[in-house]
Amino acid sequence: MTRDAEHELTIPHAIPHGESALAGLLQGPAGARWLYVLGHGAGAGMRHPFMAAIAAALAVREIATLRWEQPAMTAGRRLGDRPAAVEPMARSACTYARALRPGTRLVAGGKSMGGRMTSLAASRAPLEGVEALVFLGFPLHPAGRPGSERAEHLQAVTLPLLFVSGTRDALAELVLLRAAVGRLSRAQLVTIDGADHGLTVPKRAHLDPIELAADAVAAFLAGLPS
Repeated sequence: MTRDAEHELTIPHAIPHGESALAGLLQGPAGARWLYVLGHGAGAGMRHPFMAAIAAALAVREIATLRWEQPAMTAGRRLGDRPAAVEPMARSACTYARALRPGTRLVAGGKSMGGRMTSLAASRAPLEGVEALVFLGFPLHPAGRPGSERAEHLQAVTLPLLFVSGTRDALAELVLLRAAVGRLSRAQLVTIDGADHGLTVPKRAHLDPIELAADAVAAFLAGLPS
């Protein structure tokens, strides 16, 4: 497949009373060194403009992506699935990615809820083959209710972690996020000036948050031991 092409696929996913499946999109060069298993946020699916833009930007940097989608979003519902159901979806997507490209190094995480649910899965049991987690807007707390409880499980994650966060993120007050990241021995924080939780900036800003986020991910992965 070409660098920019999106290849639709079906990701096997076991549920308590049978078998189901998740919709997925694979994008990026076949010879990419890394494959990023990329979950979406709570209110927008894998085809959201942000998800498409970051996947395209990473492909240019020779990083492939496997976007996976919660079934509620695939069905056209306004809200995604319950968090308790999403966490095992993240694990299924990682398992599939390892089989899909066995010679490619794996990183996992995603946008907002997708990243948080992946980290919860990793905190309970290793995600086999995954070498790091990358969060594109980690939802540290609900809007207007600052706190750090959502980061407590990260103490149990032994992987290197990258947080890419906007300085205007209403779901991650910067002082609290800096403190939470500072308590994690293998974590890095990259901030995008003026960006909100969706990593968008005011029109007057002279920067491209997608490009900055993709640069941050590429630099982080390049710095990991081979």
